[in-house]
Amino acid sequence: MHPVHLHVNKTEHALQLEPRRTLLDALRNDLHLTGTKKVCDMGDCGACTVLLEGKAVYSCLLLAVECDRRPVTTVEGLAHDGKLDPVQRAFIEMDAFQCGFCTPGQIMSLRALLQENARPSDEDIQRAVTGNLCRCGAYLNIIRAGKRAVELLAEEQQATGAAR
Repeated sequence: MHPVHLHVNKTEHALQLEPRRTLLDALRNDLHLTGTKKVCDMGDCGACTVLLEGKAVYSCLLLAVECDRRPVTTVEGLAHDGKLDPVQRAFIEMDAFQCGFCTPGQIMSLRALLQENARPSDEDIQRAVTGNLCRCGAYLNIIRAGKRAVELLAEEQQATGAAR
C-alpha cells in the first residue's frame, strides 16, 4: 500500500492505495464518487473523463499515485452553492442525454474546453467531445448543449461583472 493524497473537488483525501490502482477506481470505490463512470477501462469511451489540473483526462488510464496532491474535479464537483454549472444546465435545457451514462464524461470534456476558451467555435465544441462515445446517439443535442453552455457561461460572467 502507498500513501496518496487526492485533492478531489476541493477536498483533501488521505488514502492508502495499491500503486496500480487507477484514479477511476479510487474515485468510485474509495471515495464513493460514482458520477465518473467505468465502462471500457481502456480509454476508448470517455465515460470516465475528469479534470486533472483543469485538463480533461481519462481517469481509467491514470494511476491514483500519479494524481497525488494534484487537483481533480469530478462531475460532482461542478455545482456550487446549490447551483448547477452552466454545462450541466445546458445538458438539461437541450435534452442532451438519453440513458445518461456518457453524460458526466461529456460534461467534463466541455467544462475543460470552456475553462480554456470561453468562446469556442462549433468545431472546438465538436473536437472537445470527440473522445466521448454516446451509445444512444444524442450527439446533435450534445453539440447543442455545448453551444448553449457557451451562452449560459457568458450570461453568468456578464451578471457577475455587473454585480461588481
